Amino acid sequence: MFEALTDRLTEVFQRIGRKGRLTEQDVDEALREVRRALLEADVHYTVVRDFIAAVRERAVGEEVLRSLTPAQQVIAIVHQELVRVLGTERVPLQWASQPPTVFLLVGLQGSGKTTQVAKLGYHLRKEGRRPLLVAADIYRPAAVEQLHTLGRQHDLPVYDEGTKANPVDIVKRAVKLARDQGYNPVIVDTAGRLQIDEPMMEELERIKEAVRPTEILLVADAMTGQEAVNVAREFHRRLDLTGLILTKMDGDARGGAALSIRTVVGVPIKFIGTGERVDALEPFYPDRLATRILGMGDIQSLIEKARQEISEEEGKKLQEKMLAGAFDLEDFLRQLQQVKKMGPLTQLLEMIPGMSQLLRQQQVQISDDEYKRVEAIILSMTPEERRNPDIINYSRRRRIAQGSGTTVAEVSQLLTQFKQMQRMMAELGQLAGGRGRGALHGLLGGRNPFGGLTGLDGMPSLGGLPTRPTQAPHPARHTKKKKKRR
Repeated sequence: MFEALTDRLTEVFQRIGRKGRLTEQDVDEALREVRRALLEADVHYTVVRDFIAAVRERAVGEEVLRSLTPAQQVIAIVHQELVRVLGTERVPLQWASQPPTVFLLVGLQGSGKTTQVAKLGYHLRKEGRRPLLVAADIYRPAAVEQLHTLGRQHDLPVYDEGTKANPVDIVKRAVKLARDQGYNPVIVDTAGRLQIDEPMMEELERIKEAVRPTEILLVADAMTGQEAVNVAREFHRRLDLTGLILTKMDGDARGGAALSIRTVVGVPIKFIGTGERVDALEPFYPDRLATRILGMGDIQSLIEKARQEISEEEGKKLQEKMLAGAFDLEDFLRQLQQVKKMGPLTQLLEMIPGMSQLLRQQQVQISDDEYKRVEAIILSMTPEERRNPDIINYSRRRRIAQGSGTTVAEVSQLLTQFKQMQRMMAELGQLAGGRGRGALHGLLGGRNPFGGLTGLDGMPSLGGLPTRPTQAPHPARHTKKKKKRR
């Protein structure tokens, strides 16, 4: 997400950071680069124009240029203006005073409406709600069956009347059923087209009139850039949208739609879709997205993901074992499986400040296949070997490699890195001075060889996955590593 834009902005800010004191000319040069980066990211030109003007007005003031850290002040101003463009603060879903609340999801065909209906239902059920999904798209082949499949997979009830009934009547009867049986909210999947047309809009207007939805949410494909802004503007004109769900944000390297849509259309983004998994729907926080765009990560979202997968008590026990140097491979296997539930590894790393740029600079590529490889190696060990890795001699390594479909060298590499992490954890425990639980609270980016976070609110350490360079390593470095092995 925003990879190209983040790289360009990082480069600009690193350049001005090396200058020490800044002049007005330095700021103008930097803002020219920022303007170019935003336009290349497909941000609407009026948004870019106003954004640059607002940043310049604040950045060339005497207070900034004469400060001891002018570059940092400029970056802070850019961050604040990004937050303003994105909407200042999170706008949560609104709920009807008399249940059931109706959420009407609209959008063009191919934007991912049906999937987002299931994702929103799953998200709200985790919050303790009892959602009912409604299949009111009777035109797209297999749309009804797709929603039923998603509902069965994730234990979400689906109401449908096939493909012959009138969509307006389907939604009215679904709302009555929800009221009678205590479902709340009702989430309606509606029909889309390849482009906006009059019959589609008229049908949506009739549904709106019939059930008075509390929220009308446009599902827009972020990959379409400026077209997503145009689509949102037209839907808003006809339906008075209350919010937006931007999908496919994980594949949008440009990010223009997210940065344009709030300002141009005047409708808040409420959720962003960040993958195909049913849990890959994130509430939209403008300040968090702004920090991601500037390459500062998103630690708060990362902590929230971790808290969903690991209890506080379990996290504290794990932290105590780490501090005591008693963390073994069985603990690590459980931790790895918890991290897997949090989402794709590349997305998790993106939330760690500076991590994505660091990996690109060092030409390191990490894929979710590393999860499987490390898991396979550990699962090929006996319980005794996991609890006491020191007993794993060469013959055991060869057996583990055969059982996991890897090489002896890969098994050895994992064991070496694990021992290094154990030593580092024991040293951190000593530095904590016996403070015990919570001693590492807030420790960010501990330089462990597994490349992750440790002890952050009991969050599992990220990683444990030996990384692989995208290109052959430098010969001198390669030789040095060989000597170390001998």
